[in-house]
Amino acid sequence: MPALPKFRPLLTAIALGGAVLVCAPVSAACLDWRGELRQGGLVSARVAPGTEVSLAGEPLDVLEDGTVFAGFGRDAPATAELVVGGASPCTQTLAVAQREYKIQRVEGVPQRTVTPSPEHQERIARERALVGAAKGRELRRPELLRGALAGFDWPVTGPISGVYGSQRFYNGVPRSPHYGVDVAVPTGTEVRAPASGVVTLAEPDLFYSGGTIILDHGYRLSSSFLHLSKVRVAVGDEVSAGDVIGEVGATGRATGPHLDWRMSWRGHRIDPQLLVPPMPQPGQATGGH
Repeated sequence: MPALPKFRPLLTAIALGGAVLVCAPVSAACLDWRGELRQGGLVSARVAPGTEVSLAGEPLDVLEDGTVFAGFGRDAPATAELVVGGASPCTQTLAVAQREYKIQRVEGVPQRTVTPSPEHQERIARERALVGAAKGRELRRPELLRGALAGFDWPVTGPISGVYGSQRFYNGVPRSPHYGVDVAVPTGTEVRAPASGVVTLAEPDLFYSGGTIILDHGYRLSSSFLHLSKVRVAVGDEVSAGDVIGEVGATGRATGPHLDWRMSWRGHRIDPQLLVPPMPQPGQATGGH
């Protein structure tokens, strides 16, 4: 039976990537969660196979071995109602730690990506539908999901230049929050799969995100890689952790070369930085899962 993921334990207070986090205590629980019970976090637990589990009224997937998991978006409420069925039914109100997000001002962005024309708006709508379809696939591959829950690796290593959740102003204009982690490395740097998955989107030039790949880890948990200069996989390709999938660039709405790595689960935006070890320092070897 695969081991439960080795996520970092909850702290009473933490500063992460510019976000200040205060964690509420969690009482004795229905389930022994592993992971981050906080905005942007991903958690997993084990129940008896066949048990029905729901969180905030949303039924959760339970794998054949009893693995159950869930994620929390950037603005997830402070509490979520957990209901576990089966032979030992249980109901619990989970405390979801809240975060305060930094303001990030980005200047020098191409103005067409800040105030797109009607023609560009039509293109943006088409591309959003394409991305939504890729993320909405139901890839029921338990072995992929278990591999992902066992741990992620950094797809590239380097200075972190942007963090999850920050409110962004482009050329002085407020826009949606940033939902990924940015790593500033040179154009052409190889991007590697942080965990195994199946490619569901491989586009060389989307309006906002430029060269874009979406990698499905199973059960609607996916990674997205933005602003790529080269896409080196195709839709349907199955890749393993560490495989090269693309190259860093500055395409789309970007002011310089970097990788924007994002993660989603059922439309909830997950913070990738909560799922990986600390960024290795220059000259430090990276580890596996």
